[in-house]
Amino acid sequence: MSGVATERKLRVSLPSQELKDAVEPPAGVEIFLWDLTGEAPADRFDLLVPPYMGKPDALTALAAVDVGLVQSQSIGYDGVAAVLPAGCRFANAAGVHETSTAELAVGMMIASQRGIADFVRNAATGTWDNAQRPSLADRRVLLVGYGGVGKAIEARLLPFETEVTRLASRGREDDRGRIYGIDALYGQLPLHDIVVVSVPLGEQTRHLVDGKFLAAMPDGALLVNVARGPVADTDALLRETSTGRLRAALDVTDPEPLPRDHPLWTVPGVLITPHVGGASTAMLPRMARLIRKQIGLLLAGDKPVNVVLDGDAGR
Repeated sequence: MSGVATERKLRVSLPSQELKDAVEPPAGVEIFLWDLTGEAPADRFDLLVPPYMGKPDALTALAAVDVGLVQSQSIGYDGVAAVLPAGCRFANAAGVHETSTAELAVGMMIASQRGIADFVRNAATGTWDNAQRPSLADRRVLLVGYGGVGKAIEARLLPFETEVTRLASRGREDDRGRIYGIDALYGQLPLHDIVVVSVPLGEQTRHLVDGKFLAAMPDGALLVNVARGPVADTDALLRETSTGRLRAALDVTDPEPLPRDHPLWTVPGVLITPHVGGASTAMLPRMARLIRKQIGLLLAGDKPVNVVLDGDAGR
């Protein structure tokens, strides 16, 4: 990419006029609008941003286009390597969604613990149920996954006077103390009232939350999934929650969207949001800042940030 600014304009493809207006591209940049449907407006792009929440298969539209860098609007990139054209780098949106996802995760914990969903349902019948419900304060919370989202959740949980345990793929120490490795999972699960899952989806984490995982959680515990739907075995989750032994707060499901007649919708103690962890007003300005940063780096001939696939992973 070195010398792009002196030889030609940087070609950038964005999926919407809204994102273009937010990015406010600098001089030396030629903007195209393309949502990966229909014919490509050019045969080459230095930077291409696909639509938010699109399926990885949409990237097959790039097969006949020369693309230097695909900048995703999501943090997760499961399934991308199989369809990414050879020679194309892929960057995720780390730094964009962590705050909003953490907000939702904590909000779901509060709603589940304090019975907010019950109060909303009671309003329809004028039922006054002021029975005591569990607090968030003083609860032991296990974070399964300690990347950007896990750290953001921790930062918001600590002021609520919770006791937070961190668990990642490998054990280590930081300035807050011990971070357990995945080998400690089944020793830690029985000790916690709330378990929050924020791991990336991959072969090692698909159905991580299975019957064994759920059975290790104590009676009445709350599972919060803000990772990906297939990280949890839906059938196992349904079995444990339908008896009332466990509760769940799910921003992601498998399948997704969850069919309107799926039994999870009506299980007491299960709170479902439609994969909206990052879908807040914080997204657009943060995504625009990331794109502007990538444009600046490419114009300067520097390496882009957040690259998670180097261009050869798909072939």
